[in-house]
Order: sequence, then structure tokens, then C-alpha cells
Amino acid sequence: MKFTEFDKIYVSSIQDRYITMDHLAKFIAGLSQDFKVEKIGVSVRDEVIKSITFGDGPKRILMWSQMHGNESTTTKAVIDLLSYLMVEENDGQELAKACTLKIIPILNPDGARDYTRVNANNIDLNRDAQDLTQPESQILKKEYEAFMPHFCFNLHDQRTIFNVGKTNKPATVSFLAPAFDVDRNNSPSRKLSMQLISAMNSTLQHLIPGQVGRYDDGFNANCAGDAFQMRKTPTILFEAGHFKNDYQREKTREFIFYALLKGIKTVANNTIENFSVAEYLAIPENNKQFVDILVHTPNTHNTDLNGNNRILIQYKEVLKDGKVLFSPERHILEPNVEEIFGHKNLNSQNEKDLEWIKNNDLMKLLN
Repeated sequence: MKFTEFDKIYVSSIQDRYITMDHLAKFIAGLSQDFKVEKIGVSVRDEVIKSITFGDGPKRILMWSQMHGNESTTTKAVIDLLSYLMVEENDGQELAKACTLKIIPILNPDGARDYTRVNANNIDLNRDAQDLTQPESQILKKEYEAFMPHFCFNLHDQRTIFNVGKTNKPATVSFLAPAFDVDRNNSPSRKLSMQLISAMNSTLQHLIPGQVGRYDDGFNANCAGDAFQMRKTPTILFEAGHFKNDYQREKTREFIFYALLKGIKTVANNTIENFSVAEYLAIPENNKQFVDILVHTPNTHNTDLNGNNRILIQYKEVLKDGKVLFSPERHILEPNVEEIFGHKNLNSQNEKDLEWIKNNDLMKLLN
């Protein structure tokens, strides 16, 4: 599949940041008989959680999205993947012979409806992998144990603050091969995770060169990825991040789609050994050096907390009338950040920039 063909499979009926099971219902109902749709449980508020299974090949891949309800980009990419498997029938049939895909498009439907990270009991499901206090966590474990995947894809979004290494490039996509112990040692399963990430990165570098990062690998047994890695299942964390001017993340979904497709094909074609751990380790680590708006305020009394003549502004995502709005707020920089980048850079002494600041109701943040 060529990069220019994404429009053929892009599901335009599912867009923007606010995605619930209601938004997916029509598409899922229209899936062909090649896809097995099942109710696998219910959420805290009795909302149905579904899985979609495709193929009957020997290599099993389990993936789940919106474990955090307000992280919907990868859900859109998963829907595009399902569309691809229907539109590109020949390729879909080949993948079906080699792989069995089991996809949970929204694991946390209550959080998705409320547009919150946590579930209806205010619990972060990605910190519940050991205690399993929540029905959604129990469902994921049940599906994992019944399916016994060879690979797990743990699909998330990350904030706009992340950059790649020390560069001024946003971390549009980030990956992690989760640790399985405190010392962050390697194991056969973790090495396979790293190799598969290297394969996906090799594709993304053609699309977004320098905009792929490596997520922090601090160990936490309560996280789903670490927990499955502890059980010797190669697990990959996907983090969908920011692309220039793409706050609805319609471009980022495309990059996640290509990563998913490359990952699946690498497993299906048994070409994972073509990629190395060293290639994974060469991916720069994420840093937190971006703000949404960086306003330079030369020759004024307006400063940030470090005394610099600049104002840092970050958007807060607010759900209103079924839409996610981006509300600007003053941002406090994390300690020890020497350099800061802005997705939008403005100068308060520039007439055109000042007009933009006024039109976007930012003057109150500069005073």
C-alpha cells in the first residue's frame, strides 16, 4: 500500500477528538462477515464493551484502545485498519491466513463518554493491572488469558508537550517496549517488542522523519503493558502525539494506521528478525519541551516563573455539547527544562501577532 492511498480507506464518518461507542456503532454494524463482533462485558455504568476479531491465522495479536477515555486517536486508526482489511481484500485475506487480530476499540466507554482519562469510578485502568479492581481491567485480563496473544498492542494518546530528543520536532508518534522488572532488563519478549517497534519506525521515518520518540521505560507493574511483558508476551505501547496544526489528530491517526499495518505485516510475514534492538535504542527519548503557544514579550514586565520575557500557554481540553474545545491556560514549566519550544510562536510587539492574541482571547493571560 502506498502512502498516498490513505484516502481510500479513511473512515471520514468518525472524526475529531470526542469518540464514543455511539460514533463507532454504524461502522461496526456494517462490517462484513469476515469480522466477528462480540460483547465481552460491560463497564461500570453498564455500557457494552465489544471486541472485533479478524482472521484465523496462527499468529495472534491483541490490541485495545481508549483504556484512557480521552485518548481517541488510536481508536480512529483502528477503525481505519478495519476499513483497510475490507477495502484491500486480497491483502486482508493474506493477513487473515497468517494472523488472528482481536481488537477492543474502546476499553473504557464510560471514560470515553465523559472524555476523561479515568473510568466511572475515577480509577486509571492503566494502574489497575495487578489489583484488577475495575470491571474493565478484569475484561482485558479475561480476553488476554482466553486469546493468549503472541503480541499485545496497547494504544494511547500523549500530550502536546512532548518533543523528540533535544530537537524542536514534536513527538508525533512515540513507542515503548515496556520493562518487565525494576532494573529494566531485556528478555526475549522485550527484545521482540523492540524489534517490532524498529520495523514500524522504519516506515514512519519516511512519513514523519525525526518525529518518532521513545517513551520513558520506568517500570510499573500496575501498568497493563508492563504486566503483560512480565507474563512474557511482547507488548508495545503506542502513543499518538501532535502533528503541526493537527489538534483534532486526523493526520496523526494516519501515521498510527501505517504503524499498525507495518507491525501486523511484519508479524504475518515473519520478518521481525530483519530489525534490531539497536535500531529501537537509536530512537531518541521523549522530552517535555513544548507548549502550545509561546508568546515572547520583549521589553515588558510579563515573564514566566523563571523570569524570562515570555508567556507559556497550554490548551486544556474541555468537552462541551459533544465537542472538545481547547481552552488556553498559563503553563508552568517542569523543573530543569533549559529550552522551550512553541507549536505556535508569537511576539507581543508584533502587530499581526498581537491581533491574533486579541482575537483568540489571550490578552487576559498576558496581563
